[in-house]
Amino acid sequence: MITIREADKDDAGQIAPLINIIYEEMELSELDDVPAARWQRVLGQAYSTDEYLDTMAKTVVAEDTHTGKVVGVAFGYSDEYEEHLNDIISGYAEKAHILDDELEPDIEAYRNEWYLDSIAVDPNYQGQGIGGKLLRTLPKFARRDGETTIGLNVDFENPNAKKLYNKNNFITVGIRKIGDHLYFHMQKKLQNVMSA
Repeated sequence: MITIREADKDDAGQIAPLINIIYEEMELSELDDVPAARWQRVLGQAYSTDEYLDTMAKTVVAEDTHTGKVVGVAFGYSDEYEEHLNDIISGYAEKAHILDDELEPDIEAYRNEWYLDSIAVDPNYQGQGIGGKLLRTLPKFARRDGETTIGLNVDFENPNAKKLYNKNNFITVGIRKIGDHLYFHMQKKLQNVMSA
């Protein structure tokens, strides 16, 4: 059985390889020469901070309750926190001395949205509805943060993900270039917004 729950610091080591799937698909030139294990340590450090888990962002995981394994993750935040969260991961990368140049992430969020930065499911668990379950938990966190819109980017080369987002009432509102890839920027307007 799969349970969706808020992540905690102990999950960071299992979250990192899932988030790394996204970084590998993005083919960022800054990470070309960085060994996956070293980058995953940086990711693990970021995903064990309060900022990444709850104070500025929300990290939610899908856990296989039979094995205790984290098999999916979603990470999002109000657009106003994007640069600070990027600075956290850039700082850990700099301290680890793994990059030749400073990591300068592109701005991905649109203004006035709760931005779903990352969502990933273990390849062995894909096709079981886990991505959809993670997506359906996010509106409560966006509402908690006072947002009325959830935004995300989906790579032009990932039509299956775009189909999932369309099925969950996201619509394309623009195009973003992140790294060397083009992405559809999609948004979902939330209804019944309650005060936090």
